[in-house]
Amino acid sequence: MILIRRNKFNILWVVGLSFLLPACNSSTREGINEGQFSTYWYQGKAEINVFDLQQSRYGEVRPGTAVMIFVTEDFSKSKQVKLDNPEKKRSDAQKVLKLNMTREFMTGVYPYNTMLSVFTPVYDDVRSPKLTASVTEWCGQAFTQMNYKNGNYRTSEFSYFESEGDTDSKIGASAEDELFNLIRLNPDLIPMGNQKLIPSLIFQRFAHIPLKAEQATISKKELGSNQAEIEVVYNEIGRKFSIQYQQFFPFEVLSFTETWTKSNGQQEITTATRSSMQMLDYWNKNESIYEPLRKDLGL
Repeated sequence: MILIRRNKFNILWVVGLSFLLPACNSSTREGINEGQFSTYWYQGKAEINVFDLQQSRYGEVRPGTAVMIFVTEDFSKSKQVKLDNPEKKRSDAQKVLKLNMTREFMTGVYPYNTMLSVFTPVYDDVRSPKLTASVTEWCGQAFTQMNYKNGNYRTSEFSYFESEGDTDSKIGASAEDELFNLIRLNPDLIPMGNQKLIPSLIFQRFAHIPLKAEQATISKKELGSNQAEIEVVYNEIGRKFSIQYQQFFPFEVLSFTETWTKSNGQQEITTATRSSMQMLDYWNKNESIYEPLRKDLGL
């Protein structure tokens, strides 16, 4: 007997235990408990996390809101996009954990809106095949896309600034933005020590620095109360980034902090602290009668 459950983001096929076991054995990532993972992440819902944001911009700290949406979906290995009909292209399908993260805040009279998307394989021990980031405000738009192919990220940058767009390049390093998803899969997947990393795509746009690999040091420490922290330090560009999370599955992200020390010694510190979380099939709740759910989330 075949059970098929469909929705916009997840397609789960189950053909008894004999089908599940090969899928489990095909995993090349260590430390992922298939039973735990599938029960939580394959229930046909997304995890929506709302954060109180204190965003540093133009020398001031701006209150705002950040939202992290984690969800699994079937991803095309060849096209590096979400598959519309994965049941017809099983050989091309790759299960990924997707993060969509938004930030909204005001700078004086005009608003800022950012979005980051990261697609990280659940079972294949490879770099995230695709990352995108956008920044929109009244002055214009900027967009970055990175696709992993043949051992490098092929990057395309578009910007309303003459000096920053439009450009293409290749970068042979892992992405800092991938750390959120690796924590959710299993924090032990993150390598410690000196690493070459591509700094946060949103930070790169805000700081107006070249998009390239930077030398970084990654460390982990326990905070007590079943919480831990991953910290990334880039000495050359003056960036420090830390993520605080629960040490037990599903390794929920509780907060993050960004510190940028500029060449003149001035520091800009951005913090985000989680205020609410819900599992929700939000794509099925796009009618006006569901708008009160935003209040439940604190939005």
